[in-house]
Amino acid sequence: MKTSRRQQVQRRHRRLRRDLNGTPERPRLSVFRSNHHIYAQVIDDVTQHTLVSASSLEPELKTALPTGATCEASATIGKLVAERALAKGIEKVVFDRGGNLYHGRVKALAEAAREAGLNF
Repeated sequence: MKTSRRQQVQRRHRRLRRDLNGTPERPRLSVFRSNHHIYAQVIDDVTQHTLVSASSLEPELKTALPTGATCEASATIGKLVAERALAKGIEKVVFDRGGNLYHGRVKALAEAAREAGLNF
């Protein structure tokens, strides 16, 4: 039986999350990519709290970006989530690509977050 693309992503994500945990000292930068938007969160898995988040659905970004499904939008989200994390004193994170391949929009978000000052 052939598995769908979504099932493949979920299987990879479960496999990644076995060894990937966010701590208060080094929280997890989680990325979710849909067909139309991209979302990023900095999560402390010990206390199960989202510390910082950004998405292409935010009102100020929704008007500035023509669509949330481009590498440019992903880079904007990466830069924004990094700025918000640095404002809260978070410099080091663990990158969780959410089961997606490190390619395209996920890679653009990660590189923009690194350029903005996050270490991972």
